[in-house]
Amino acid sequence: MCTAWISYMSKFRPTVVLEKKLTKDAMKTMGPAKLEVPSPEKYLKKHSKEPILPQKKQCSKEVRNTCTVKKPPVPARTDNPPMGIYTKRDFIKTNTAMPMKPQPICVDTNKGHKELLENSGLVPKYIKKKDYGEVPEYLLQRNEDEQRAQEEYDKFVKEQTNQGAMSHLSDEERQSILERLKKNWDKLHHEYQGLPLVTDTLSKKSRKKRLEEEMEKLENDINLFERFKTIYISNN
Repeated sequence: MCTAWISYMSKFRPTVVLEKKLTKDAMKTMGPAKLEVPSPEKYLKKHSKEPILPQKKQCSKEVRNTCTVKKPPVPARTDNPPMGIYTKRDFIKTNTAMPMKPQPICVDTNKGHKELLENSGLVPKYIKKKDYGEVPEYLLQRNEDEQRAQEEYDKFVKEQTNQGAMSHLSDEERQSILERLKKNWDKLHHEYQGLPLVTDTLSKKSRKKRLEEEMEKLENDINLFERFKTIYISNN
């Protein structure tokens, strides 16, 4: 018994063959196209590809004067400017007008419905808070503590002054003490500037450290006298 094997053939074969034939060009060749060879008599000549400009037309002087329009002459210094010309245009508003900025919007539905962001409720309105414009409690508490501390301090100073344990430093005395402190600082600073650049010995290091400490102490005293106008000193 003989069995014949039949190869599979797609049902789309005719369609593929037809599409293949349609995409092919009828006169397509391998290599360069077969064109007509130019004649040796029609060789490329010099300036043959340059654009040809139109020829200039000669016109007489009278024609030139009639073709062009003269501009008005420049007004003389003695001429009066034209008066009585008004316009409805407001130049002040035109110059001060600013371009309108687009207002922010928000989309609240999946269909693209737009609404102003200001009226959507997403922007917090602080002026509508219940405690808007009221002083916070912690500020009130802090002000009360400061006032209480100031009263206690004033009471203590008054008691010490009445007992003679403390005396108030006048403004003239404060200024004189401040000037002496600054003179001492200038003297130490001049001495500090005269130190050698290389501090390789123990005596140089100790001297430099001593001057720095004294200058720092004087700076603190100067800041204290410049910051506070009212100063009390102990009489003991």
